[in-house]
Amino acid sequence: MNARVEPTPVLRRMRAHDVERVMEIEVGAYPFPWTDGIFRDCIRVGYDCWVLELEGAVVGHAVLAMAAGEAHLLNLTVEAGRQGRGLGRFLLRQLMQRARASDVEVLFLEARPSNLAALRLYRSEGFAQVGTRPSYYPGEQEREDAWVFSLRL
Repeated sequence: MNARVEPTPVLRRMRAHDVERVMEIEVGAYPFPWTDGIFRDCIRVGYDCWVLELEGAVVGHAVLAMAAGEAHLLNLTVEAGRQGRGLGRFLLRQLMQRARASDVEVLFLEARPSNLAALRLYRSEGFAQVGTRPSYYPGEQEREDAWVFSLRL
């Protein structure tokens, strides 16, 4: 019997020196990625910025803003070649636990209607669509709406 043990992902705070690797993941995952300046600003102002490591390598990242009993998941990204393996779910659940520990009552996020994998993940974790932000995201031909989701923690 050959049992394969999967490595355990590790979540740790994002530091300024991680931004170069975070940008590699971001550019590989999205046609309209965040900029390194956005990540640096998020770290600077004290948002909850995290990287996900697997066997010592950064393979994902997330940014969470929390205030006044609410949290907003601003970014959750897993390296394109590692998507579909449960790492995004692991990262999301870790952030949900951290938000609960900070007395957050509601977690919000936006997703592109065309990002079917993200929509499946968020819905399977109990998020419900609560609104739409018209023309929120840049697109190849025209801007794309954002669907707003929330989850009561």
